[in-house]
Amino acid sequence: MRYIIIGAGAIGGTIGGRLHESGHQVVLVARGTQYRALREHGLELTTPDLGTRVLPVPVAEGPQEVELGPDDVLVLAVKTQDTEAALVAWADRPVAGGGTAGERLPLLCAQNGVENERLALRRFARVLGMCVLLPASYLAAGSITAPCTPYTGMLTLGHCPPRPQHDRTLVAIGEDLVKAGFLAPLAPDVMYWKYGKLVTNLGTTVEALCGPGGGEAVRRVMREAVAEAHRVLDAAGIARANAAEMADMRTGKVEKPAVAGAATGGSSWQSLARGTGSIEADHLNGEMVLLGRLHGVPAPVNEALQRLANASARERRAPGSLTGEELAAAVGLG
Repeated sequence: MRYIIIGAGAIGGTIGGRLHESGHQVVLVARGTQYRALREHGLELTTPDLGTRVLPVPVAEGPQEVELGPDDVLVLAVKTQDTEAALVAWADRPVAGGGTAGERLPLLCAQNGVENERLALRRFARVLGMCVLLPASYLAAGSITAPCTPYTGMLTLGHCPPRPQHDRTLVAIGEDLVKAGFLAPLAPDVMYWKYGKLVTNLGTTVEALCGPGGGEAVRRVMREAVAEAHRVLDAAGIARANAAEMADMRTGKVEKPAVAGAATGGSSWQSLARGTGSIEADHLNGEMVLLGRLHGVPAPVNEALQRLANASARERRAPGSLTGEELAAAVGLG
């Protein structure tokens, strides 16, 4: 199989880079400065086992530069706010031998949140989900660091919607990812794990606004955001992995070592640090706001976090621009 990685940022670049160096065919799809850096210099990937190396992974700027074949797997690794545009661009692309990508090719959503699979099923007949536990940083064009050990990440896979039995394509993808240095278990219901990850991802917005770490005020905001999420998900009847299950997925498997110097935050923190102008809070905290409104459960802290994160992205504020006390006051917990 050949892997077409749509979105060569921290997650897509790490997955694509590790698949490439383990001998699999990969094309990284990027845009702007990231595309130019990858085309001109290759992918600089840093991991604990092999250090820093430059990988000559083939790169494309869009679907018009990729001739699709029947054995291709599309890996969607853009942020959720960019998903719809990516689906529109790729779904109707022709595949050698007849048909379109949406009709014939598997689409694997390697993304945070729970909305991507729903969006994808509108345009793709074969949708796969991935619960991504893969801390990685992408702050400079062409350069990605994935610091975890002994495995680069935990990538739980499953069909969307669930099937009674995994097909050969999903099994093969899992085997390829294991060969590339990941843990890649196959789950009967991958969305169970993605909803569990979604609850933990609510804190990435807090981190983006206040920076990594923080005092009691930050912890108070995070506790209430998570408590709201559980009330909302219970009202919606949505099963999800609990905190202990999520922690067990990481412990002793995907460990991020402490590094002296400036701390680098998660994906939302990095969006603000790069000044992208957008952030995925609408599909993290905003998912709780949506479900809360549908089921009559207020989620004011998540609603405030969503609003603050969007304002920070729109106004190109640096990450960590608020103190914990300022954030607590802004969400009504001061």
